[in-house]
Amino acid sequence: MSASTTPSSRPAVTEREAREVAEAAREQHWRKPSFAKELFLGRFRLDLIHPHLLPDDELAQRGEEFLAKLRDFVETKVDGGLIEREARIPDEVIDGLKELGAFGMKIDTKYGGLGLGQVYYNKALALAGSASPAIGVLLSAHQSIGVPQPLKLFGTQEQRERFLPRCARTDISAFLLTEPDVGSDPARLATTAVPDGDDYVLDGVKLWTTNGVVADLLVVMARVPKSEGHRGGITAFVVETNSPGVTVENRNAFMGLRGIENGVTRFHQVRVPAANRVGEEGQGLKIALTTLNTGRLSLPASCVAAGKWCLKIAREWSAAREQWGKPVAHHEAVGSKISFIAATTFALEAVTDLASQMADEDRNDIRIEGALAKLYASEMAWTMADELVQIRGGRGFETADSLRARGERGVPAEQLLRDLRINRIFEGSTEIMHLLIAREAVDAHLSVAGDLIDPEKSLGDKARAGANAGVFYAKWLPKLVAGPGQLPSSYGEFKHEVDLSGHLRYVERTARKLARSTFYAMSRWQGRMESKQGFLGRIVDIGAELFAMSASCVRAELLRGQGDHGREAYQLADVFCRQARIRIEELFTRLWTNTDDLDRKVVKGVLSGTYEWLEQGIVDPSGDGPWIADATPGPSRKENVHRPVR
Repeated sequence: MSASTTPSSRPAVTEREAREVAEAAREQHWRKPSFAKELFLGRFRLDLIHPHLLPDDELAQRGEEFLAKLRDFVETKVDGGLIEREARIPDEVIDGLKELGAFGMKIDTKYGGLGLGQVYYNKALALAGSASPAIGVLLSAHQSIGVPQPLKLFGTQEQRERFLPRCARTDISAFLLTEPDVGSDPARLATTAVPDGDDYVLDGVKLWTTNGVVADLLVVMARVPKSEGHRGGITAFVVETNSPGVTVENRNAFMGLRGIENGVTRFHQVRVPAANRVGEEGQGLKIALTTLNTGRLSLPASCVAAGKWCLKIAREWSAAREQWGKPVAHHEAVGSKISFIAATTFALEAVTDLASQMADEDRNDIRIEGALAKLYASEMAWTMADELVQIRGGRGFETADSLRARGERGVPAEQLLRDLRINRIFEGSTEIMHLLIAREAVDAHLSVAGDLIDPEKSLGDKARAGANAGVFYAKWLPKLVAGPGQLPSSYGEFKHEVDLSGHLRYVERTARKLARSTFYAMSRWQGRMESKQGFLGRIVDIGAELFAMSASCVRAELLRGQGDHGREAYQLADVFCRQARIRIEELFTRLWTNTDDLDRKVVKGVLSGTYEWLEQGIVDPSGDGPWIADATPGPSRKENVHRPVR
């Protein structure tokens, strides 16, 4: 029988143990080349991304045909304003998407899916999400991280044959990892799956289960206790939502994405057949992280859609609105914002399409590229939406319904701002993404010198690490001194009416500078490097800007070669790169000139109550109640709000 897990018996995990769990879950080796990994090591491998490849003709034709059908559907059947007002996607819209095949975009045709690649899948998400962001989330949560993707990567043939046809046409899926007291620290996962004969018995509570309210199938991460015949560890299971003991206890409401079906799901003595276990026991976190390598690319797709819409509204409004005798777009204060939106939208599409094509080709390791795309797009899209609200002025703060009620065009700029905010938290917050990418970026250093800075390693281990490190750095460091970025003729194929070759030379030089800065920091702080999260975040942000610059130049050259707005693409890439270079130089300055140490002192004072006097003169409307809801396993005492769409 299943053993209960109470808050007092929640796994007690030290900081080191938590790191070890995360380290064990990540892919340990680099079997394929990685453009971004090389970039952080100071090696600008343009050959890995240029020339920019495209989907093959058959895949492109299939994708374009589906996009045409999807566009007709969202234009004629989807009322984004209605979804926002009623905080729900109508069942008939969901049924229509099922009939269209939208729930099986990434599922192989032999299982009833459309078999689209990542490139066209993302284009479809952008199109659907522009009609209603809630629809984009519904489709993405189902396919990017729900049942289809883990089964594609880790499922058995029998599991694929059982579940994928359902996911392609009829069933909605969700991914359940987060718990009320467990976010980005899965080592403390409390939901248990106890072996019992040919079954596992599932007990626990999961929070923020996107699609969970309407889902038919769930991917659930639970801890299997170690016992005879069971290696134990965090493990993935496919669970039928209509199983006895599964209760959706709450449909959560948010500041944005009002139409998503996100809930709290409780499992009490839920029997799950061993045949529904995905992968081996203990592989759950690896499955989750591997799934997210490409699953994260759905968020940049929604950000690209947001940027395109911001640009459209900014262009139309700024040409119509006059101030002081001329359109507001012709005032520099507004014009600079429009330029930023245009250039950044071009860059985000370049990053997203490049990373997606790399995922489809499967010849590169894109774990860093996918993470960078998610991090960069979520931050930049939020800034673009904020700038659009500013351009619109008071109308940007006003709701679309209010604008319509008084006879103006119902532009939902404030809704876009609310909807985009979660992207900086979804599927890895910006702060967690900084740490995740930084870990991968310094992997080569830790592989050769990690034992040198590990206080628990023996003198013998440190001696061997020192020897290995000496060999590695003797070869690596001299290569950071000079490179093609110092030769005026380098990257000449990017020199046309607008010259992008100088930007690529800058990327090459700056990649070497970035690698030198990382090495210096590791030499200076050694084992304390992992606590320098401000520094690591800036290192990652510089890498993200360099990746975006590279992708923008490569995309511009692709479009020029195709005769598809090539001149204009070069102009946008040039402006973006110039804007990015300003941000990069500021980040380099802040690597060493910052308030990180002072900030830590202030934080200690805040937590100890030193500045509590500063909080006086207000009332707190949040009232009483626990900061984290009780998630003690046991039978549900709430009504089941699960609402399957049939």
